[in-house]
Amino acid sequence: MPLTSTELTRFLDAVHPYDALEGDMLPTLVPRIDQLELVADDPVYDLGEALEGLYIVHHGEVEVTDDTGETVSILGPRNSFGERGLLRDGRAVTAARALTDTLLLRLPAETFHRLMKQAPQFARFYDRRRPKARVRANDLATTRVDGFMSRGLVTCPPNASVQEAAVIMRTRRTSSVCVTDGGALVGILTTRDLAGKVVATGLSLSTPVAQIMAEAPLTLPPSAIGSDVLHLMMERRIGHVPITDGDRLVGIVTQTDLTRFQAVSSAELVSRLAGAANAAEMARVTAEIPNLLMQLLAAGNRHEVVTRLITDIADTATRRLLALAEAQLGQPPVPYLWLACGSQGRQEQTGVSDQDNCLILSDDFTEDMRPYFEQLAKFVSDGLDTCGYFYCPGDMMATNPRWCQPLATWRRYFDGWIAAPDTEAQMLASVMFDLRPIGGDRTLFDGLQQATLDKAAKNSIFVAHMIGNSLKHAPPLGLLRGLATIRSGEHRNQLDLKLNGVVPVVDLGRIYALRGKLSVANTRARIEAAITAGVVSRSGGRDLLDAYDLIATTRLDHQAAQVNAGEKPGNFLSPANLSDFERSHLRDAFVVVKTLQSAAGQGKGIIG
Repeated sequence: MPLTSTELTRFLDAVHPYDALEGDMLPTLVPRIDQLELVADDPVYDLGEALEGLYIVHHGEVEVTDDTGETVSILGPRNSFGERGLLRDGRAVTAARALTDTLLLRLPAETFHRLMKQAPQFARFYDRRRPKARVRANDLATTRVDGFMSRGLVTCPPNASVQEAAVIMRTRRTSSVCVTDGGALVGILTTRDLAGKVVATGLSLSTPVAQIMAEAPLTLPPSAIGSDVLHLMMERRIGHVPITDGDRLVGIVTQTDLTRFQAVSSAELVSRLAGAANAAEMARVTAEIPNLLMQLLAAGNRHEVVTRLITDIADTATRRLLALAEAQLGQPPVPYLWLACGSQGRQEQTGVSDQDNCLILSDDFTEDMRPYFEQLAKFVSDGLDTCGYFYCPGDMMATNPRWCQPLATWRRYFDGWIAAPDTEAQMLASVMFDLRPIGGDRTLFDGLQQATLDKAAKNSIFVAHMIGNSLKHAPPLGLLRGLATIRSGEHRNQLDLKLNGVVPVVDLGRIYALRGKLSVANTRARIEAAITAGVVSRSGGRDLLDAYDLIATTRLDHQAAQVNAGEKPGNFLSPANLSDFERSHLRDAFVVVKTLQSAAGQGKGIIG
């Protein structure tokens, strides 16, 4: 039996966000709402159907299924559905049917869109994307380098004399000149070089620039963010960073180009770490990371910016420990490369992280050299543990001889995992696909990742195993209660925002990277690249980005709240601490992840 206007008003007045509508919005809205009485198995709408509006369950139950027919949610009274299609192209991205005798309230599409424009509280609820924080101009934590780098290139050839270079710098009023050969950057010369290497030593003014320039200077791409430049300058004690697009010089950033807004605190930690004398001194610096996390979030920084800045600190700590180890042990017998995997490899570290790392050694390595690298690995891993990056429970560390091997052995590892993808191989491959060089000879990694991706993507059995392995981490969705919490133990009635929150999205991003042979390691960057490459559908990819942003931000907000309360940051959250608004959107985000997992499992939404 249909509801009266009074009954309908009373019901909506107890449902968010309708309870927050101002003035006469709700009384005006009530007459526009359609009431649909359904019996069990009656369809509400089918996949791809043009949606007539937004649906709200008054009583009864509705099953929502994805394009494979798998149940993604069972909705009860006060739950709403259908807005994803209305916010996209007006067509249903799921299917829905009544499970029992059900009364649905339907808000017509035209009315829904009018409220999205007129009622901010309504728009905030149904727009899955979090309100974007206002970003100040010149905020180094969010501004790309190509937004503030100097584009007026000052260059000279390697055979130019130092006097000619000095005249160029005086004329152009710059403190440096980039040395180029055929358009490629080969070095950089600064006023400091002129003073220290020419004037102070009485060198002839006709000396070629090539003899005193800094060869193969450190560079960054235009897509780097401002804090990358600041951190590089403070760690390496340099004042000029050329910006290159491939081999092509496109700009330069100097210390005078930088305005230190949000990133200054993280840059200060990087600077202190780079000059620390030992691990104990470094630990006093890394102990400030939880407070930095809280400050960065309070300043409105997005989750991927926060985790990037925090990971920069771990990278600097690792490189400083490597330098201290070499100072104590002497020069390494053969070139090596220290790599991070896991969250550090993906540049996604939060306020709580263990260490996942490995060593690639030159193929000139012989077993009699192993003691040196055992000592180096122990020095660095012990130092990282002292700094709060605790030992990996799974022993995925360079201290494990298995993960301290010559390059040829690493190639055999990857080839073996791809050829015989058993359970252990899947797990190891998942970790190793996130590798990122941190310190040492980076040429040892050149071509290894891309070659591995090419081989893996061609092996359909390996890809299928990787997809199956990724689906083992399920979002915490309960059919009847919305969110499925941990049932027993220390974290009973809580959600694991790492294992069941961000990890399922990380796994999907890795699968997309594998299928598309995408070399990026960061999860959000992988999804964006997958959309561009057509590996995942644009609508599905955008939904997944929105869902990931919400889940990752919820996790960081929770950790910041713990820090503010004087607690250690963690990953376990009680849904009871969330508002109805937050629980509703978090549940919807998990539904999106589950839908994309199902699509990946069925081979849909990704290229074959």
